[in-house]
Amino acid sequence: MQKLNFPKTRDAIQAFDFKSLFINELGWNNPSSNLNINDAQAKPIAELGGITVFEITAENLQNSQQRADIHKQISTIHHENLLIFIDKRPKPTKSIWYWHSDKQPREHYYFQGQPGDLFISKLSALFVDMAELEDNDGDLSVVQVSQKLKEALDVETVTKKFYQDFQTQHLDFLELIKGIDDERDRRWYASILLNRLMFILFLQKKGFLDQSNMNYLPDKLAQSQQRGADCFYREFLSKLFFEGFAKPKEQRSPETNALLGDIRYLNGGLFLPHQIESQYKIQITDKAFSNLFELFGRYSWSLNDTPGGADNEINPDVLGYIFEKYINQKQFGAYYTRTEITEYLCEQTLHQLILQKINHAEIPGSLPARNFETVPELLMNLEANLCHELLQKVLPKLS
Repeated sequence: MQKLNFPKTRDAIQAFDFKSLFINELGWNNPSSNLNINDAQAKPIAELGGITVFEITAENLQNSQQRADIHKQISTIHHENLLIFIDKRPKPTKSIWYWHSDKQPREHYYFQGQPGDLFISKLSALFVDMAELEDNDGDLSVVQVSQKLKEALDVETVTKKFYQDFQTQHLDFLELIKGIDDERDRRWYASILLNRLMFILFLQKKGFLDQSNMNYLPDKLAQSQQRGADCFYREFLSKLFFEGFAKPKEQRSPETNALLGDIRYLNGGLFLPHQIESQYKIQITDKAFSNLFELFGRYSWSLNDTPGGADNEINPDVLGYIFEKYINQKQFGAYYTRTEITEYLCEQTLHQLILQKINHAEIPGSLPARNFETVPELLMNLEANLCHELLQKVLPKLS
């Protein structure tokens, strides 16, 4: 089975070489003709199953009405399409991907300087395997390709609707956990499981699981259901948590490695057995996980793709809000601290460590009496010997 080539896909996205992206990396076919539409040139760059991808050079990417008008004109000729609007410069620096679902237009932005990981996580759903083509006589149907576009681009904005959906899903998830009699312990264990699963989703969307399988958890759920009903939690997740992430590969059994695939060892407490897991004989139906994966599949997942994050992605800030409002229930004594606060606290701690070491260091050739109160004051008074002390001795030894 072929896999998406992450480095080449990222290179094509960052170079705005979208034709190469579709043809060489995603496995689509070459297109046919050109179109000229008003003040924009629409150039077909790929097609598959009767759906054509157009690259459109536009004067003003901010004009949403212009995008809607161009889509309407192209749709009279090519009813099913994906439009990629790029700006007019010596080299493009901005792009807007425009796809009209059954409900409404979906727009996704990629600008120069973004790492591209979030975009790869979206576009991986458009990847076509050679075996997939062979099973369909060399081409996919329009329905099949439309489904790929839906999986890749029909993601919802993270709004209060997401929080409401998550709250509902959290309550449903609680009801499907069996074997824990104590209500408080059951809620606590639901929090533990959801934290683990959402952490794994970040790894999944970064391509860190099983040779860059960005659909790892749903795929493993489907495989588990082929082996038998309601054994995903007991037979797969338990091994993933307590062996896959908790043990180096050489310490796992061959059967476990075959079941889990290529999984990295994570040296952390999140995937160590919890006291609740040793206290109760827990059972959870496959439906609980199907519902969760369906909800999470409607959103993009990113650790940090753009400064401040985009409004159509799940990022740690969003999960922090969820954790504090719906999962944590406050009585467990844990709170989410926003990034800007933790950054400030870390910065102040590090600054004090640096100043303490510099102010008390014995530096030949430098003034013996130093009493810098701030790092900016230190930087303003740097001289050669002080700089050498800072770069060669103080900073390398900070831990």
